[in-house]
Amino acid sequence: MKKNNNAQRIGQLSAVAAMMLAGSVHAADAFSSDSEWMTGDWGGERTKLIEQGIDIKMDYVGEVGGNLHGGYNNDKTARYSDQFGLGVALDLQKLWGWDNTQAKIQLTNRNGENISNDRVGDPRAGTLSSSQEVYGRGHMVRLTQLWIKHQFFDNKLDVKAGYFGEGEDFNTFPCEFQNLAFCGSQVGNWATNIWYNWPVSQAAIRVKYNINDELYAQIGAYNQNPSQLEHGNGFKLSGSGTKGTVLPVELVWSPNPNGLPGEYRVGYYKSTADADDVREDVNGFDAATTGDAYRTHSSKHGYWFVAQQQLTSHNGDKSRGLSIAANATFHDKDTNFIDNYQSVMFVYKGPFDARPKDDFGIGAARIHVNDDVKKNAELLNVSNGVSDYDNPVFAPIRETEYNYEINYGFHVTNWLTVRPNLQYITHPGGVDEVDNALVAGLKIQSTF
Repeated sequence: MKKNNNAQRIGQLSAVAAMMLAGSVHAADAFSSDSEWMTGDWGGERTKLIEQGIDIKMDYVGEVGGNLHGGYNNDKTARYSDQFGLGVALDLQKLWGWDNTQAKIQLTNRNGENISNDRVGDPRAGTLSSSQEVYGRGHMVRLTQLWIKHQFFDNKLDVKAGYFGEGEDFNTFPCEFQNLAFCGSQVGNWATNIWYNWPVSQAAIRVKYNINDELYAQIGAYNQNPSQLEHGNGFKLSGSGTKGTVLPVELVWSPNPNGLPGEYRVGYYKSTADADDVREDVNGFDAATTGDAYRTHSSKHGYWFVAQQQLTSHNGDKSRGLSIAANATFHDKDTNFIDNYQSVMFVYKGPFDARPKDDFGIGAARIHVNDDVKKNAELLNVSNGVSDYDNPVFAPIRETEYNYEINYGFHVTNWLTVRPNLQYITHPGGVDEVDNALVAGLKIQSTF
């Protein structure tokens, strides 16, 4: 029954995509290829609302992943996951005369399943990345953004407060690939259980100071509350369950060499919540051997680097050309499951004159498991008297997972992009015994 329902969802997704494609051909008012919204301008009412300071946001992301070869379970199938977003951005200066003040409310709903969970990775270990980045954080509606922002001193100082996630402002990165290792804030993917990416929000404040037109510094404070991850807590605004505070700080430089945009970020985070050691017990010995509780640290920390730079233009058109991007994160080796991650991506926008808004992307990522995590698993297996990987009690030894993706983004209309892709995952979950996996993906992004 579950497989039939899943196949039905995939069929529905394909039908929706086909209708969207047909609508773009006929260029009806609600499906005009020149409009930035699928539902059009509502007879001009939408533009009027924006002029008044009310910008309604409606969007959709759907992703399909199918295992073509390899993985832990090579029984071929496909999985579908999606995300619907509904929100409103408010210009409070236009609405109420509040100078230099903006606000936003955003709801998010996620659904579906992930091919990485039950085909690519060993269920005892999972995978480190995900072939469908939009999957996760429960099948439920969440309050993702509820904030107000104000600029002071001729826009030098920018203060934002309310409920939102760290990756919205710190370690930010676009999400044009389908594999999670190339999509969005990477610190949130690898800083175990402290940094919550979209669609989870936390009580937060962020203060940014614009040093000049190209350089700014910012610092934030985010409530670290694991209970907000629980099903049914998508609208939780109370502080019950708080464990500590995540404190990120970042310096951002945005140069434009030869008129080509770039952005470079370097940052550091610290969590004030208690964190368990990944190997040692309270006396500094191997907990897997002694059976004693793992020692507790009073905090955990890490840092990151992000670089994005457009390298070329296309026949003088700076909206087209080759760009490079790189990410690296490093984490506390005493307490964090992943101790380091690196990736590099190349994207060419407008590769063909006949399709100037399409894009072609290729990326590679390395995710390394903390050596102490590996040693802890080895000691657990010795303690349990198991050495056979196929024994259900065996703790898989995890080391390094590599993810690769190649994709092509068809800019069907200004409101619809369809991005088929191929992904190759080496040592899924960092487990050498799991076969390398080839995954076919399809990502659909639409703005209603």
